[in-house]
Amino acid sequence: MSPSIRPAKLADAVAEHIQQLILEGALQPGERLLSERDLSAKLDVSRPSLRDALDKLVQLGLLTTDAQGVCYVSESIGRTLRDPLALLFEEPDARIDCMEFRSVVEAAAAGYAATRASELDRKAIQEQFERMTAAHEAGDAEEIAKSDADFHFAMYAASHNSMLLHVMRSLETVLRSNVYLNRRNLFEHRRAPDTQLAEHKAIYDAIMARDPEGASEAARQHMISTVRTQQEIHDAERRLQASIRRLSGHDFVAPPKKRSRTG
Repeated sequence: MSPSIRPAKLADAVAEHIQQLILEGALQPGERLLSERDLSAKLDVSRPSLRDALDKLVQLGLLTTDAQGVCYVSESIGRTLRDPLALLFEEPDARIDCMEFRSVVEAAAAGYAATRASELDRKAIQEQFERMTAAHEAGDAEEIAKSDADFHFAMYAASHNSMLLHVMRSLETVLRSNVYLNRRNLFEHRRAPDTQLAEHKAIYDAIMARDPEGASEAARQHMISTVRTQQEIHDAERRLQASIRRLSGHDFVAPPKKRSRTG
């Protein structure tokens, strides 16, 4: 066998392995890879083969390098999908659209997680649910919102659907913001905090029981409930703002002139 064939094939295998880690979300945009020496030792390949693999991934746009030759997962992954939506979802109405989108994805992810979650996945989901429960007991709105988002992303990872995970990872900033704003809004309006926790518990229990139908339905019902409650809050706030504008409008109106008497 020609000595030039094996390294080429090895480099392709290494490139494919790292590419898969990126696509599965194990390596995320902006993360720095190990040094060439450490990475070649970790993968048990020669440095020339590793260098060829990294060059290939740079050409594909999955990795970038700095002036010192350090490799990073490309920040541009998912950007064309993410950036316009980040601006769009600053609008309250668009946040409702985001939740409707999530209602479809969450149901699928929960069902897949119930069937496919490894023991490590199940432990991660359990840790996030316990964090959320503790935050509810403490009345910590900030931690409630963060643990809620982490719970959902642990569920996406446990779905073991690379397309679903990649899309949700590419939208992570938007989705975390959506979850955070929703939870803060519900907490500040004191809307059904116990119900919110109970809905998450229903999802959690079904995943742990490996009940895909139950998990999907629990996730779907959770999002339907969230959309409905958020819409009620949004509508109430919009009516209040309209009332304030209507009342303040008098401040812009000149007082009526007194009619002068003639004759």
